[in-house]
Amino acid sequence: MKISTKGRYAVRVMIDLAVHNTGEYIKVKQIAERQGISEKYLEQIISILNKAGYVKSARGAQGGYRIAGDPADYTVGMVLRLTEGSLCPVACLEDETNQCGRSATCETLSVWKELDEAINHVVDGVTIAELSKREGGGEDAPYR
Repeated sequence: MKISTKGRYAVRVMIDLAVHNTGEYIKVKQIAERQGISEKYLEQIISILNKAGYVKSARGAQGGYRIAGDPADYTVGMVLRLTEGSLCPVACLEDETNQCGRSATCETLSVWKELDEAINHVVDGVTIAELSKREGGGEDAPYR
């Protein structure tokens, strides 16, 4: 499994919005400059986050974007699933009921299940709030 730039940048945008969360809207240009992301690509990513309700937008001179809720309510897994789709390492685990004809005799299925559980445990166990503390130089900063 490889996380695309879209997924990585979406997580970075959420962290940026959390770190700079003053209640005011932040311009795309400011986020793009801080994150080293082109404004055009950033607008595509923010559009996805906005449609999902993870960020709020406002138009006009004072417009821009801000995080919609508490950064502690968003996990890395939520953002990645939004931008990447399924994080399952193999297609047979994507459905609730395994559709693979070999699932009953598959020698490797247990490995894929363990990998899937490990991935989910990590990405669902880290919130945007925790990462924003690291970014902002908080108590978890040494683990950056």
